[in-house]
Amino acid sequence: MIVVTGGAGFIGSAVVWRLNRRGEKDILVVDHLGVSEKWRNLAPLYFSDYLDRDVFIDRLENEAFGDRIRAVIHLGACSSTTERDAGYLMENNYRYTLRLAQWQEQHPGCRFIYASSAATYGDGSRGYRDDESALHALRPLNMYGYSKHLFDLHAARNGWLDRMVGLKYFNVFGPNEDHKGEMRSVIHKAYPGVRDEGTIRLFESYRQEYGDGEQERDFIYVKDAAEMTLFFLENRRANGLFNVGTGEARSWNDVARAMFRTAGRETRIEYIPMPEALREKYQYHTCAGTAKLRAAGCAHRCKPLEDAVDEYIRAYLEKDARLDPDAEG
Repeated sequence: MIVVTGGAGFIGSAVVWRLNRRGEKDILVVDHLGVSEKWRNLAPLYFSDYLDRDVFIDRLENEAFGDRIRAVIHLGACSSTTERDAGYLMENNYRYTLRLAQWQEQHPGCRFIYASSAATYGDGSRGYRDDESALHALRPLNMYGYSKHLFDLHAARNGWLDRMVGLKYFNVFGPNEDHKGEMRSVIHKAYPGVRDEGTIRLFESYRQEYGDGEQERDFIYVKDAAEMTLFFLENRRANGLFNVGTGEARSWNDVARAMFRTAGRETRIEYIPMPEALREKYQYHTCAGTAKLRAAGCAHRCKPLEDAVDEYIRAYLEKDARLDPDAEG
């Protein structure tokens, strides 16, 4: 059995979808649905059971599953970069991951893959290399990033990264993200305005070296992120921290132009002031270093930004569709 925590969420449901496409159905989905609409992500998927995150961790620590679990892909977390409840983030993101890792320490035959984040790199002044020896130099800009960074530090200090994998996801976008509120990609949030009004609003730049809308991100399609995640399920000799990104930085203007192209409209961008609360915590450039990933043997090539945006809009946003293992594509 494969456990996917956060399995009803954005990246988690994409991983379950990809597992289904590979013929895997003995999957335990762990999540906390609450009052959100992310249950809709589960509807097309195949899995053997569902458990709430609190029920699962109690059963796991009480050895209720015996030796049936062959892998835990831990993607469940609060992913809001603006979350201000530090206590909640420490319990939900750091402490929960710690409990899973401590269980895995007693079950070394179980593969453990967990989600770190590119937010751990902070403003990027120390680079975006997934180098465990440089962890202590990183300074995340928000509490979410710190909650992920803290576990990376703990895992490195205890030698756990020699037998597990932490994945630093960059800017993931694509189907099944609509429940994420303000943490949705700009594509999901802005496409209706592009299509219906012919305009999009992007933040102004507050640095001379970047023009308005020229702030850059490493945008990666969720299908590619899922495929790269499962590389580590198959390759148990690859351990440690790894970036999950395309290795290419693209601007918000590039994303906007791709959206207008799919909508068949002339590009019209309005630049608006950035909220003051974000200005000191804003990343102007992110780009995943991928040399370590490639050296580990991951040869997967990501879909180009323009093609990914086009597919996302045409196959999913316009149809209000979910990732479905029985559908084409």
